[in-house]
Amino acid sequence: MNDKPKELMSLEKITKSYRSGEEELQVLKGIDLTVYEGEFVAIMGPSGSGKSTLMNIIGLLDRPTMGSYHLADNAIEELSEIDLAQVRNEEIGFVFQQFFLLSKLNALENVELPLIYAGVGARERRELAEQFLEKVELGERMYHMPSEMSGGQKQRVAIARALVNDPSIILADEPTGALDTKTSNQIMELLTQLNQEGKTIIMVTHEPEIADYATRKIVIRDGEITMDTTDSVRID
Repeated sequence: MNDKPKELMSLEKITKSYRSGEEELQVLKGIDLTVYEGEFVAIMGPSGSGKSTLMNIIGLLDRPTMGSYHLADNAIEELSEIDLAQVRNEEIGFVFQQFFLLSKLNALENVELPLIYAGVGARERRELAEQFLEKVELGERMYHMPSEMSGGQKQRVAIARALVNDPSIILADEPTGALDTKTSNQIMELLTQLNQEGKTIIMVTHEPEIADYATRKIVIRDGEITMDTTDSVRID
């Protein structure tokens, strides 16, 4: 019996450069990273380290300058923009610091949005959105507008929206950055529960106490991975 976890994503020799006039700024310098199903990974690093750039590449919001990236059996560098958008919608659920809920839609309608893009019918959309709002304990606030909800409630709506398409990965970019300590802990406990249920989570955070919820920590400095607790060693 093979109990080895399934490889979910693999990045090899990933670089990212930007041009400013005649100068080239290299933000990522040959990143190698493999993530397996069911991991809870925290990516840390100082401002300007490249962690947000790496997160954008993982989330298919940006393309690397060089290197290869495989996600759920897709060779990302070979995909068109249309194909990328489809893989992004099917495989990745996003949770951001600022929630990004549409102010004119209630909680239920916000959670339905990814299902609309996926072409799911109205009745099934409604049922799935209700199911996931119940999962994040917002069943009684389905018809509330974002302006009627606290920061923690809005982040729960965002998590329900991220989950509703049953993606392979939840990408959480500073998910507690706009929340107080008590609410931050509640959101992290929810993400921990989702991970324990089998969901793969990759999170960017600059807060060590938030990173402690993850089972694997990666530190990036100057565009390179300098520590990965999977290896239990510092990379020089």
